[in-house]
Amino acid sequence: MLEASLSGVLKTVLIVLLVYFGLKILFKFFGSLILKYFMKKMGRKFEKQFNQQFGGAQPSQEKKGKTSIDKKPKAGKGSNKNVGEYIDYEEID
Repeated sequence: MLEASLSGVLKTVLIVLLVYFGLKILFKFFGSLILKYFMKKMGRKFEKQFNQQFGGAQPSQEKKGKTSIDKKPKAGKGSNKNVGEYIDYEEID
C-alpha cells in the first residue's frame, strides 16, 4: 500500500498554488488582449452569419421606385365578447 509522505503532499499543494497564482497574474496582464481577440473573432463570425442571412446573397429583382408589402396585416382584430363570465371574489384573511 502506498503512503503519502508529508513532503510529497506539501510539494503537490505548492505546485497547485504556484500554477494558480501564475495563471492569475498572466490573466491580469494579458486578459484584456485575450478578450479583445475573442471579441473580434466572434464579431466577424456574427457579421458573416448576418450577411449570409440578410445581406447581398439575394440580388434585388424589383424595379427602382416600386413598393412591395411582404406581410398583410390581420383584419378585424377586436375584443372577443365570448371570453366567459366575470366572477368577483373576496379574499378571506
